[in-house]
Amino acid sequence: MAENECLFSDSSQFQGKRLHLGVTGSIACYRACDLLRLLKKIGVQVSVTVSRGARQFVTPLLFEALGAMPVYADTESQDGAPFAHLEPGEIANALLIAPASANCLARLAHGAAQDLLSAQVLAFQGPVLLAPAMNPKMWQNKAVQANVRLLREFGCEILAPGFGSSACGDTGQGRLSATNELFWAVLKALSPKDLAGLRVMLTLGPTREFWDGVRFWSNPSSGRMGADLAIACWLRGAEVDAICGPGVAFALPAGIGRHNVTSAREMLVKAKELWSNADLGIFSAAVADFAPDAQALPQKCKKADYPEHFDLAFHKNADILMTLASCKRPEQKILAFAAETACDMDELLSLAKAKRARKGADLLAANSVSFKDSGFISKTNTMAVVDGQGRCEQWPSLTKADVAWRLCTWLSPTPTF
Repeated sequence: MAENECLFSDSSQFQGKRLHLGVTGSIACYRACDLLRLLKKIGVQVSVTVSRGARQFVTPLLFEALGAMPVYADTESQDGAPFAHLEPGEIANALLIAPASANCLARLAHGAAQDLLSAQVLAFQGPVLLAPAMNPKMWQNKAVQANVRLLREFGCEILAPGFGSSACGDTGQGRLSATNELFWAVLKALSPKDLAGLRVMLTLGPTREFWDGVRFWSNPSSGRMGADLAIACWLRGAEVDAICGPGVAFALPAGIGRHNVTSAREMLVKAKELWSNADLGIFSAAVADFAPDAQALPQKCKKADYPEHFDLAFHKNADILMTLASCKRPEQKILAFAAETACDMDELLSLAKAKRARKGADLLAANSVSFKDSGFISKTNTMAVVDGQGRCEQWPSLTKADVAWRLCTWLSPTPTF
């Protein structure tokens, strides 16, 4: 998986949802186009209002060419659209302004309807998200910060700008949030909140068991399945802590607590620490079952020192899932994963049933790493899923984002099967 790939950009769960995107005057206007592409890719319908200031940087035609419809140009006359200030509120599920200039924030904070976009926000009754972008000194200004506080009090979500260099060369906080953060914020606004109030502890990725200064015992897991699960839980309202094994080389939303570990022992220690306060444990990490007996040598083991061969002895690592399942409170739930080498779906389902009972999991999701386009590295999985009530399903190849969404539905306190 490419390191800069935006997770959940292959989900099918948002088709037909609608976002209204406002674009105001900032050099960051071009980034709204990247966001539009991502949203269109997963089937979100996007309408756009381009403010007068934004038209100094981009044109309405650009957004039309990228598939936005309708596109409103903030002009003195709205020929053919006399109710353009009301239409987004009638058709969109959420409204985002990205970038939002200091002038835009001021107008919205004080209820001014001096332009089309401001009027559209005043008439919008759904979730409103604002992504400021401006010079760092402007962002730090007391008046701007007072407006931000007012907007938060009014219920707007502020996607705080990031740190870095601005177009003028100044460095500090003021850059438009990263495109993936904007994308995930929109998806969160469009998602059900059936996991709200739950604390989720999740393990993902491989572990590494070093036996010398540069070599280790491990597996090819990328952690993508677990990352998509972490995002799905977060989108649906849960508070998420993700314990990431080494080599999990992609971003998670800023709202997810990320804890990086290397070995199975480190993962167990962190999982024990977080489990006591969790409502739901998701164990998707591909933990190394064995570790070298001896402590890893600090230096590289060289061929010259072992002209013929050498032997390594291994011991079993503690089973993280079974360790935490043994102290599970009645109200806690566990979702376990199993990577198997089954030859067909029937064998995979049989293995899933046996492992769920043996591990003490409420729900177990098994995938065969021997199937084409399933398992490690792949963007898709073929699953056999079983729970403690005898319910079982077989899912043909799905994106890992869609697998994660379905599993969250199984785990929801108010499931809609």
